[in-house]
Amino acid sequence: MSKLLVMGQKAKESSYELGVASTKEKNDALLFMAEELLSAKDEIIKANNIDLENAKAKGTSETMLDRLALSVSRIEAMAEGLKDVVKLQDPIGEVISMWQRPNGLQIGQKRVPMGVIGIIYEARPNVTCDAAGLCIKTGNAVILRGGSEAINSNKAIVKALTVGLEKAGLPKESVQLIEDTSREVATEMMRLNEFIDVLIPRGGAGLIQAVVKNATVPVIETGTGNCHIYVDENCDFEMAENIAVNAKASRPSVCNSAEKLLVNEKIAKDFLPIVVKALRENGVVLRGDELSQAIINDIEKANEEDWSKEYLDYVMAVKIVKDVDEAINHINKYGTGHSEAIVTESYKNSQKFLQRVDAAAVYVNASTRFTDGAEFGFGAEIGISTQKLHARGPMGLKELTTIKYIIYGNGQIR
Repeated sequence: MSKLLVMGQKAKESSYELGVASTKEKNDALLFMAEELLSAKDEIIKANNIDLENAKAKGTSETMLDRLALSVSRIEAMAEGLKDVVKLQDPIGEVISMWQRPNGLQIGQKRVPMGVIGIIYEARPNVTCDAAGLCIKTGNAVILRGGSEAINSNKAIVKALTVGLEKAGLPKESVQLIEDTSREVATEMMRLNEFIDVLIPRGGAGLIQAVVKNATVPVIETGTGNCHIYVDENCDFEMAENIAVNAKASRPSVCNSAEKLLVNEKIAKDFLPIVVKALRENGVVLRGDELSQAIINDIEKANEEDWSKEYLDYVMAVKIVKDVDEAINHINKYGTGHSEAIVTESYKNSQKFLQRVDAAAVYVNASTRFTDGAEFGFGAEIGISTQKLHARGPMGLKELTTIKYIIYGNGQIR
């Protein structure tokens, strides 16, 4: 039996015990996990430094190094994230509805864990902690497969988390890390239907598509974020500038950062120079269509590939559009269904944008950077789903549950 099959078997066995653990038992485990994370911070940073040195040697970009890097403050934030999950209401055991049939049967829907969740992700080691915390709170065992670039960091984090689980009296195999980061083992994981109930990929477009194409385990597709800011003709220039800069430059390496800026043609000559200056002051390189180049003559030319690309870097493409309808059509053609925003003082245009843009999160007069489980009040998140089945948008606790029908009778037969 392969190592992965053994891991799957242990995860399944753990899920039966974890699935009936009380809220107190799970919360105690999360607090112990947070405590152990802080106790092991020196060991975790030491392991992370090895990953960073290896990544630098491979020529990894600064933005990707930022995703990989851990510090005392980031580890403390991870621990606080676990404590925040403790404060959240436990969805497990919730009876969503109950009704009585004419034959006297009482039928209800109860929220229960999924069982074993598999997560495949890339360079952000904080995902290891977030995923483990949410899965423990919802009574799910989890098998984690991070990228090779963060393997040392992930080992150190999982070691600390499992010590916390053991201290709480829960099975340590509830959280397991696949240490073999080869493609062959990843593919084996994607087909571990006997033990894994759902697979969640979290990372770039290449990773997500590889999982979707190769997995036989059911997949919740989390998203690449080709996010847009549309600046309408009726808008506050200062607000539009602030939103565009924040959405692009505050942290360009994450999926909720804006990659495209659409500007209404009626204000383009006045607004574009203002926003381009502000973006450049924040280190952003702009690429534009012909109309944008006519206004900003030193802007790089955008090609067809730019409109659909997720840069995850200090790069943004600009397009001038006729009106809100052209902006909506452009977004629905090139967007990835993640997060889209309009900056406008027109109620009519804001409502049209909200109704017609096909995305998990649609904003009026706010940055796309708010698409995040913590910002939505869910605590930590497992990812942001861009599909429409089961879950959409930031995935918190409820999105890691399923439904069980419970039926009470008094001797009924059919």
